[in-house]
Amino acid sequence: MSVLEPVVTEQKVAGTIEVLIVDDNSVIRMGLRSLLDTSDAVNVVGEAADGVEAIEKIEQLKPDIALLDVRMPRRDGLEVVKEVHERVKVIMLTYTDGPEVIRQALSTGARGYLVHGSFSAEEIERAILTVADGNMLLTSQAAEAMVQTTGAESASEAKTGAVRSQAGLSRRQVEIMDLIADGLTNGEIARACFVAEKTVKNHVNQIFAKLGVRTRAEAVSEWLTR
Repeated sequence: MSVLEPVVTEQKVAGTIEVLIVDDNSVIRMGLRSLLDTSDAVNVVGEAADGVEAIEKIEQLKPDIALLDVRMPRRDGLEVVKEVHERVKVIMLTYTDGPEVIRQALSTGARGYLVHGSFSAEEIERAILTVADGNMLLTSQAAEAMVQTTGAESASEAKTGAVRSQAGLSRRQVEIMDLIADGLTNGEIARACFVAEKTVKNHVNQIFAKLGVRTRAEAVSEWLTR
């Protein structure tokens, strides 16, 4: 066995969110594990050092969340997320902060995008809990990246005096879609709009149907380019 190959000896802990750490830098993997070991809600069930190993470990360990780097040997994170996003919720966790990379990751199935150095132990735990609960994690950095990559189209529309199409959304749904684009979770939207979270979920389902999308990332991308 290669000395670089992580050994999986972790036991699954009932009631915790099981996380796979994927990064080709062993120091980063160790640092992330140390951060997450302080959480009672998260259990690191394994590690992977490249994209190919990541897919194998996802199949083998069936984690709830995969923390996935972008730049890796053999297969990079953008390839991996496209292949595995229906089997595991993926949070990109990387030093790569290019707007186009962020947009591509979110558009192909990542549920969130975090850049190293921009979060604390408590914030990464909160990010994992948010995504595990079925919500999209749209940080201000990710939302800004999506705006930047669609800025030229939006500017063109502004010059011609075009008004963004509301795609048949009601006034309340437009309000909720704007909050989704700001990165709010369903619970946060419910509190902001003074309605039940179930009501927000119903609106979100209707919004997705009207926009012809399936995920929050797709909805935001579609919304920002209108």
